[in-house]
Amino acid sequence: MASDKQPGSPGGLYAQRIGTPTTDDEVNGFWLFGFGVLLGLAGVVLFFLTESATTTRGIAYALAALAPPFVMLGAVIRFPLRRAGTYLGYLGTAVSVLGVVWFVNIFPDGWFTASGDPTVIAVYGIGLGLIGLAGTVVPLITDPVREDYERMQSETAAATAERDETSAELASTRENLESTREDLKTTREELATADSELEAARAETAALRESKARFELFEDAGGKPRWRLRHRNGNVIATAGQGYSSRGKAQKGLHSVRRNALGAGILRIETPVAEAEAIAADDGPEPEDAADPDVAVPSDDEEIASEATFELFEDAGGEWRWRLRHDNGNVIGDSGEGYASKSNAKRALGRVREHVAAADYLRVDPTAFEVFRDAGGEWRWRLIHENGNVLADSGEGYSSRSKARQGLDSVRSNAADAALEVDGEERESGDGNAAFELYEDAAEEYRWRLRHRNGNVIADSGEGYASRSNARDAIGRVREYGPDADVLDVGSAAFEIYEDAGGEWRWRLRHRNGNIVADSGEGYVSRSNAVEAVTSVKRNAPGAEAETVEAGE
Repeated sequence: MASDKQPGSPGGLYAQRIGTPTTDDEVNGFWLFGFGVLLGLAGVVLFFLTESATTTRGIAYALAALAPPFVMLGAVIRFPLRRAGTYLGYLGTAVSVLGVVWFVNIFPDGWFTASGDPTVIAVYGIGLGLIGLAGTVVPLITDPVREDYERMQSETAAATAERDETSAELASTRENLESTREDLKTTREELATADSELEAARAETAALRESKARFELFEDAGGKPRWRLRHRNGNVIATAGQGYSSRGKAQKGLHSVRRNALGAGILRIETPVAEAEAIAADDGPEPEDAADPDVAVPSDDEEIASEATFELFEDAGGEWRWRLRHDNGNVIGDSGEGYASKSNAKRALGRVREHVAAADYLRVDPTAFEVFRDAGGEWRWRLIHENGNVLADSGEGYSSRSKARQGLDSVRSNAADAALEVDGEERESGDGNAAFELYEDAAEEYRWRLRHRNGNVIADSGEGYASRSNARDAIGRVREYGPDADVLDVGSAAFEIYEDAGGEWRWRLRHRNGNIVADSGEGYVSRSNAVEAVTSVKRNAPGAEAETVEAGE
């Protein structure tokens, strides 16, 4: 009997157009049947195109004569025959083909027009008879018992092997179950331990959320990264005490303190005064950027002492401004812009008092993303340069910080490889999933937007440019800086320390809505000097009195 097709075998065009075959002979029979039909059609066509008693007319007869054997063989072997029937069908086809070849060799000269050649006809007829016997008589008279017996033997051997394999798998499964029981016991114990650790972690997290201080990363006068813990009133309550070789190591030291400080015990060490002075001497001088160790930390209800005064004055242009002047006469901060009225300037001064103590430090080097909440309560982001320029913004508000971060990350991942389209035509191809579109708006200014392939605008220029080349340069800056820019989460306000075009260091206090509420008013020769100026503002601004002065004073 023909072998069955294994489940999942392809079957080719037959399976796609007709159905899944049960045997290989079913597919072969179909194609032989079709081949026979094509031979018959070819013979009929060639017959009408040739003259009688010619060699080509003989070929036409031969093609037509080959059609019945192949058609019959195709129909016969599609049946689930035993091997003897299949072999007999192929033998009959071979005999019929022999008769046709014999006919071609003797036609037309050796072929009798009236009666033909009896021998050739007999050979051809015997072949057809054998095919007929293979499809009708042989299946009826052959005994399937022997073949069934052989098939049963092979199936029994396969079943025995499968049973042995199953027994081995069952034994292995029993061992695994025993091991799993032991693991479950261990896991229960670990879960109980994890529960207690989780409760402790929740307590630590709650304490961290209630913290009224923030860690700051900064560079000291020697250019080494350090950290310090600053209370929201501006005072430093802890410092690294030593410089680190890199900013990453300073961050590791900071995280180590956060992780271990809450559970640390208190150990009192009695150290002689002389020994303590020697240890202090070995530590070396305190960095210029470090806080004064003698500054006390006042409580929330205690008034913060100030050594500076806010001065309100009207400038030469008739606008009102403020400046923060230290008792030593130095101006340590000013409004950075003028206001239309004295009351507006006083309100701006009040915002500085409100935000300055708790404001974070943001390092923009040379660019950074800011994530902030606007006046409407929506979350946004913007890409700022250290010179203060906004290179790109979200263009829309998000309902949560996480969604704003997702939009920001989409820009970071797509900006570098984005294509460039100018006025709807692609000028530069890209490998990313987004494209920059450069266009002219209704005010005849040039703008750009970054559009994802799903159609969403994920960033735009935020402002117009006077020329197409300026807008294109802006796109280049976003491509250059966007992928590697750090992400800064801004609270109510934050100090930005940056280097201006003249090479001097400055600071500005930026509200989360993007407005600059204060700036240094002057440049400093080093970043550490600018940091020290910010420290002075944070220490003195919250409690500083306000007075009105003349512009020249």
